Amino acid sequence: MPAKGSRGPWLWPLALTAIGVILLLNNFLLLGDFNVTALWPLLLVIAGATILLRGDFAPSSEGRTFGITRGSVELATLEISSGEIDVTIRALQQEGRLIAGQFASNARPALRVNETHTFLKMDRAATPWLSFADWEMGLARDLPWQILISTHFGQVNVDLSNLIVQEAAIGTGLGDVRLVAPAEAFGTIRARSALGNIHIITPVGYQTQVVVQAGRLFKVHADERRYQEIEPGVYVSHDGEELAPLVEIAVSGTFGDAYLT
Repeated sequence: MPAKGSRGPWLWPLALTAIGVILLLNNFLLLGDFNVTALWPLLLVIAGATILLRGDFAPSSEGRTFGITRGSVELATLEISSGEIDVTIRALQQEGRLIAGQFASNARPALRVNETHTFLKMDRAATPWLSFADWEMGLARDLPWQILISTHFGQVNVDLSNLIVQEAAIGTGLGDVRLVAPAEAFGTIRARSALGNIHIITPVGYQTQVVVQAGRLFKVHADERRYQEIEPGVYVSHDGEELAPLVEIAVSGTFGDAYLT
């Protein structure tokens, strides 16, 4: 089932028709001295436009929607290896679902259940290499989640503000990370990017402690209205509610910056 808002494969047929007409006219010597081979960069333009417009290169690799019911699940682990595909995670609004959203072709989460603990895995290796449809999914908000996300060339946007987090680890090779802190986490949340910026957002009323491993090429920019540096590299939100649980976030990177807002 195509994802909502996905576009039909109209660009390639239109381009192939135009190229076929040009070649036909050239065969009948109706283009004069025009060099048809000079048009080959047009193929790159068409390929790039296709990816921008549709999210995919190949028509058969459009994003598809999915949904999995919660059942008796009490703890869930989500592992994502997305390669160069962007990932967006948020809380589900609809009750009764464990996870729902959009995935690239053949990347529907593999499901494994151990009593009341469910393991979900999404792997770029299961997706056609020309498929670049973003992975967007919502998670059930009434059970704890273990979240593991890795990319080597992709953006990660994770909004945990309405989720219960057991623990989380997010790592990118070349790509930014945007992480909205949860209200509650039982373990440390870790975010790392080798080449990219990391944005940590603490909702008003939440209590977070962000420990940043900075370096010469990885700087920290903390909003002084929201955070207080209690010791070198350790920042605490100072507008959290008194009874709110403290969430610990560890941030590290090689090239880029950390932004705390």
